[in-house]
Amino acid sequence: MLILNQKEIWSALTFEEALNAMEEAFKLFEAGDFHMPDRMHAHHRDNTLLLMPCFTDQFFGTKLVSVNPENPKRNLPSIYGSMILNDGKSGEALALMNGAALTAFRTGAVGGIGIKYTTPENADSVGIIGTGVQGFTQALFACKVRPIKKLYVFDTQLEKANAFITKLQIELPEVEINTCTSNRELVEKSQIIITATTSKQAVIPDDAELLKGKHFIGIGSYKPDMHEFPARLYPLLDKLYVDTPFAKEETGDVATALKETLIDDSQVTPISKLVTLGKPTNENTSLFKSVGMALFDVVMAQKIYTRALELNIGSQVNI
Repeated sequence: MLILNQKEIWSALTFEEALNAMEEAFKLFEAGDFHMPDRMHAHHRDNTLLLMPCFTDQFFGTKLVSVNPENPKRNLPSIYGSMILNDGKSGEALALMNGAALTAFRTGAVGGIGIKYTTPENADSVGIIGTGVQGFTQALFACKVRPIKKLYVFDTQLEKANAFITKLQIELPEVEINTCTSNRELVEKSQIIITATTSKQAVIPDDAELLKGKHFIGIGSYKPDMHEFPARLYPLLDKLYVDTPFAKEETGDVATALKETLIDDSQVTPISKLVTLGKPTNENTSLFKSVGMALFDVVMAQKIYTRALELNIGSQVNI
């Protein structure tokens, strides 16, 4: 079995290869060429354990993820996990990967696909709300997909925002990065707004005039009681793009909007349709909401595993 740590996962593929892998995953999803049992959620207080299996023709895999929202207060990542990749024919366990790193990498790529297909090609400013691991990864992928010149950051904890910016500046030396004193300021200055929080209340101002002409990428909320977007955003949308139809039940940003008739079920559209056609939308105001699915993990894991063997990285162990 090949064991891959965080550094090895990130070094196996380029950003462009990761984006290509997620486009492949969306095309598989649209074609139905996979088998993905329902994701199992186990909740204890605010903590969550996710069990995510999926099968493709050549591989299958299972990711175990723990989500502990209070961990940042302990200076720990909110997400830990492991990914086991198996041979699709024999069932042999081929690789054990750092699940948190894999999740961050593939979700960053999913957000990048959302930007590629729902935002203008010339968009040159992006705002990040939430300065955890996922906010960082989303920023990196956004700057690979669009010609970003200015990046704005907002977090309720200024110290975290400043540390986040310092870290980003190392990776994005050509981009002007600034902190904002409010979420309103961030939305005003940004064409693309990425939310990466676990908030149970909207982190965007509920102001239709402010929201018009903006493009939103929702990454954080993954439970029915979590909400990152305000009610006045939804009437501005022609469609609400999602990475999986399960978003209708899994995230409050879609489930609540449907329940309160802020948006119609017919408007909720898998982004896989745009990816398969190769035709980005040109809507004036847009929202792409990601909740993730095991298919992303298996496709990304198999790409990383194959490349790791080619590059001779990772540690082989007998179990």
